[in-house]
Amino acid sequence: MRQPWPDAPALTGTGLTLTYGSAPVVRDAEVALRSGAVTVLVGPNGSGKSTLLRSLARLHAPVSGEVTLSGADALALSPKEFARKVTLLTQSRPTPGGVRVRDVVAYGRHPYRGRFGSGDPEGPRLIERAMRYTGVDGMAQRPVDALSGGELQRVWLATCFAQDTGVVLLDEPTTFLDLRYQIETLDLVRDLADEHGVAVGVVLHDLDQAAAVSDEVVLLSRGTVRATGSPAEVLTAELLSEVYGLRIDVHVDDEGHVRTRPVGRHTARPRPVRTA
Repeated sequence: MRQPWPDAPALTGTGLTLTYGSAPVVRDAEVALRSGAVTVLVGPNGSGKSTLLRSLARLHAPVSGEVTLSGADALALSPKEFARKVTLLTQSRPTPGGVRVRDVVAYGRHPYRGRFGSGDPEGPRLIERAMRYTGVDGMAQRPVDALSGGELQRVWLATCFAQDTGVVLLDEPTTFLDLRYQIETLDLVRDLADEHGVAVGVVLHDLDQAAAVSDEVVLLSRGTVRATGSPAEVLTAELLSEVYGLRIDVHVDDEGHVRTRPVGRHTARPRPVRTA
């Protein structure tokens, strides 16, 4: 059984307006990530999901509004202090040439180290744990530039987990993964919240995956937060059809899971019945 959320959010964006140049891409957005809960941001391409997530990670400065961490101004922390509390997995990362998997995962321990890599006694244990959780321990000695896209994605996930923060932000973490590793990654996301009390914020495109993994869903449309609430409250046929601009059927199965079905010109046609 999932634990009740604490009253105070771990990481909050309040009244956030974000721009690229002079063009606004997110307007007056509110989002709160709570310890032990998974919050998923969904919406069409260009709706501002990734930009909003980056602003929570202090990588996109707001024109107005504020980001608070445990009730305090997140901008007041030094970069190293902030990195000990919040980690972000972005969509695009350069692949370091000739570097072993274990060494890349060890990058996650950088905020805890002093000069020359000293002062991190917990590092080796947390690196091993992160590789085991993400299933990359068997490739620890392989160079990362020899990995497939899916393998490399799991290595970057391990790097985030090795950072061992109370808030984890993941921007489309299932990209490049086959079905098995998509599901295993979502299981890891739930483990972070349920077993370790981490506040997790995730951008996902797959609405069924969002419904399955989330405690709360934030639906964005054209740079504004259109709705926030439980999957059943937000992922309705009316809201989704309006935001995505096509018919999306929604039903809740016998186990209480929300299921969505986008309906196009061909997906709506009746299927012929084959006879022997």
